Amino acid sequence: MPMTEKTIPDKIPLLVINPHPAEHQAVLAERFDLCYAPTDGERAAAIAAHGARFRAVLTIGALGLTADEIAAMPALELICCMGAGYEGVDLTAARARGIAVANGQGTNDDCVADHAFGLVIGAMRNLRRLDRLCRQGVWRLAIPQPPNVSGKRMGILGLGTIGEKIARRAAAFDMPVGYYNRSPKEGVSHRYFDSLQALAQWCDVLVCAAPGGEATRHIVHGPVLDALGPQGFLVNIGRGSVVDTEALAAALREGRIAGAGLDVYESEPARPEALVELDNLILTPHMAGGSPEATQASFDRFLANADGHFSGRGLVSPV
Repeated sequence: MPMTEKTIPDKIPLLVINPHPAEHQAVLAERFDLCYAPTDGERAAAIAAHGARFRAVLTIGALGLTADEIAAMPALELICCMGAGYEGVDLTAARARGIAVANGQGTNDDCVADHAFGLVIGAMRNLRRLDRLCRQGVWRLAIPQPPNVSGKRMGILGLGTIGEKIARRAAAFDMPVGYYNRSPKEGVSHRYFDSLQALAQWCDVLVCAAPGGEATRHIVHGPVLDALGPQGFLVNIGRGSVVDTEALAAALREGRIAGAGLDVYESEPARPEALVELDNLILTPHMAGGSPEATQASFDRFLANADGHFSGRGLVSPV
């Protein structure tokens, strides 16, 4: 009998290399021939022992999938990333083999934008320091007043879907928005800057929403931070590699910028040692895209992408 969309005779062998809660693992095990390998050692062992079987891989952008790993899986048809990022996947190797690549674009945008704006408020209002001082019994008369958020100029590095949602939140705070991309974005009313340094010089708070990879590595470096200036703030919810950590640490220590809020950093998952003792900095552990709602939406998107690919209907969100 010919196979139809609803009569797949065998479970698809799936390698999962990023962590998932038990309930999601159960769903995956029910629908796929699951190999769950969320640590580096388990991942390497699974590919070495069973690489020839896997037809699909579920990963995230930061973990990716290398060219050597792709070569070790001759039956591989589909690589899916949870969330929007896919910078760690070797797209050249995948496309040379005709392997479909998909992501979870749009599934956690609101969560990331909410978190980004929380970091904007937290950094500009210096909530970390105010919390510490309040717990020490220091009253407001002994503390310098932090600046308003409303009315300040926001610069956005990377005006993609998430960047646009951050800009929408900025509008509620009467913040003029400028942005820097490789080229102007059609249909956007925000002011475009043709250099990041010029944007940094114009804005009061620079929000990084750019993807990772070599094209953006350390794009926020000493000269950009100096352009932001001693009254300026930096927020990064894109990728840790976008910001030069040592340059940022020096700028914060020396007061060359006023403060920062980071959800991502180059050393993750290890903490950024050069930054942890600084009082004019708020750190969160790459949690901007993480909420029960966003995680479920991203997981559902993987299932939809996998179903679309293996049924022949096509991917929901191809890269």
